Amino acid sequence: MAIEIVMPKLGMGMSEGTVVEWLKHAGDPVKKGESVVVISSDKIEKDVEAPSDGILLKVNADPDDTVPVGEAIGYIGAENESIDQSAKPEVAHSETSAEPTLEMAPEDHSKPDKNENASGRPVLKLRVSPAARKLAKESNIDVHEVTGTGPHGRITKADVFKLIEAKAKEIKTLASIQQSMNDKEPAIQPQKRIAGDDRVKVKPISGMRKVISDRMLKSLQQAAQLTIQMTADVTELIQFQKKAREMYQDEKDVRLTITDFVAKATILALKKHPNLNSTFDGTNISTYESVHLGIAVALNEGLVVPVIRDADSLSLSEVSKRIRKMSIAAREGKLAGPEMTGSTFTISSLGTSGVTFFTPVLNPPEVGILGIGSIYDQAVFVGETIEKRRFLPLSLTFDHRIIDGSPASNFLSSLKTYLETPFKIVL
Repeated sequence: MAIEIVMPKLGMGMSEGTVVEWLKHAGDPVKKGESVVVISSDKIEKDVEAPSDGILLKVNADPDDTVPVGEAIGYIGAENESIDQSAKPEVAHSETSAEPTLEMAPEDHSKPDKNENASGRPVLKLRVSPAARKLAKESNIDVHEVTGTGPHGRITKADVFKLIEAKAKEIKTLASIQQSMNDKEPAIQPQKRIAGDDRVKVKPISGMRKVISDRMLKSLQQAAQLTIQMTADVTELIQFQKKAREMYQDEKDVRLTITDFVAKATILALKKHPNLNSTFDGTNISTYESVHLGIAVALNEGLVVPVIRDADSLSLSEVSKRIRKMSIAAREGKLAGPEMTGSTFTISSLGTSGVTFFTPVLNPPEVGILGIGSIYDQAVFVGETIEKRRFLPLSLTFDHRIIDGSPASNFLSSLKTYLETPFKIVL
């Protein structure tokens, strides 16, 4: 007799679950313990394993379908075996469904779910599939903007995709209109002179400034950018840096600046958290074993990002030499094209400008960029005494489509640890 694959109960409060994805299709052979379908509750996703060897005879629920706990979502049996659904088939529960389910009164779907507020007036309850809610959160979409097309108005993953596409089309249309206006009016005309003031210069954006303008606008339009911030106590690092510079005072190419130490610490942190050492092209996430570190360099006419390739294979002094060499080449306009492409993570510093925290913009297609602020002094308690300590502001912008807040903060914490224990940077 065919064996049911049932919707498991993942928690005491769970009465229904959602099919996220079938890993096998009807007609596929399966083995006991093999994952066949992914389901989710309001809080977690979990693989459901095959309760026995056989053939996946039938799939009862499609992705985004909501099924009561204990109800069959598929059947496993011998090849060509018929399924008699009038008789209760044998049920073999996997570990995910071993917990007994409670019998519940059938839910009335004739009307939308309602709750009552304090005034006693009914308030419609929004029905959203877990997969749709997750996609909406990752895409910064308010689920209240989405029109549900599922059963009883339930919002499905496809509904969220539809709104995302509509928003993208709207942005593209607005950009097209703006471009059309720019083509008709290549330069903004100055206002009429007031009291004879003719000290106004008007020129169209072009060259490097135009490239930067287009890239930054595209970056902000096409990524879900979020910035988190942290400070590192670099009192010991500054003392360590002074001693190290004394050791390298005869080597002109090695200056060992704070930026050099931050760069090396960033490389080490990326090796511990490789998800930040990635790029995203809109379809595929590419995570790299080698760190190709971009160092933003400010020029009079704009900004360039020379790349230190295979930076994880270099010592601190070698990183320092590369940064200095490339910064000089950038300011002299001698960087070749290949030296400014292929970075997997970028560092941008405003430390010499007196800026503390800021929001760096992603360098597409990278998923992370680190902003370094200006070191400042602060009196803090060290044990029972107050000491003057020196702090370095760190700002990490990441693509929330690819990286969540927790792994991003873990990366910053690792970077902070390296900066606060500088001997680890050179070991």
